[in-house]
Amino acid sequence: MDELVRRIDAALPQTQCTRCGYPDCAAYAEAIATGNVAINRCPPGGAEGVARLSEITGQPVLPLDPDCGIEGPVTVAIIDEDWCIGCTLCIKACPTDAIVGTNKRMHTVIEPYCTGCELCIPVCPVDCISLAVVSEEKTGWDAWSSEQAALARRRYAARKVRLERERHEHEERLEAKARMKLADLASHSVHTDPDTLDRKRTVIEAALARARSRRGHTGN
Repeated sequence: MDELVRRIDAALPQTQCTRCGYPDCAAYAEAIATGNVAINRCPPGGAEGVARLSEITGQPVLPLDPDCGIEGPVTVAIIDEDWCIGCTLCIKACPTDAIVGTNKRMHTVIEPYCTGCELCIPVCPVDCISLAVVSEEKTGWDAWSSEQAALARRRYAARKVRLERERHEHEERLEAKARMKLADLASHSVHTDPDTLDRKRTVIEAALARARSRRGHTGN
């Protein structure tokens, strides 16, 4: 991350809410730095956030883009535990791993880690998630501290590392299973026809080759 992108990213509240139209705060910062997007697309940062970005970039101060939302108070998600069905969709959607629980078990929100991004709400199939205001009448950066932004950034970065680790572990398990089948294909198949087994062998070998290629491209 170059210096300009770093400074812009530091001026964003790190809610990772995607309301700006980008997948995370860092991506929005990069877009601003390249001059491809305006500085008024972050509702959680509010008017103060636009002013901070204007000072960094030299772009004029603009009202918040209403297509991205409006400035409001800080909120945290609340899960109605009586209605939660344990589907884990909210856990997968949370950018800071602020929701804990397991499949078919009640979920709950760790309040200090919740950024109020609202990403968990639309994915809940039983509408058991609501938002509670925790900053009273304060909005934008008046309600959101640099310490909260730093914590949210760390939580988001840790989640990305976790997801990447889990992806690698999943691929390794699949590859190990494929190698096991390939070592004794006949005993792992309901087919006995040699031509059919050869075709299956070709498919598995191609899949293993793709896995090796992906590791080569990622350096893992």
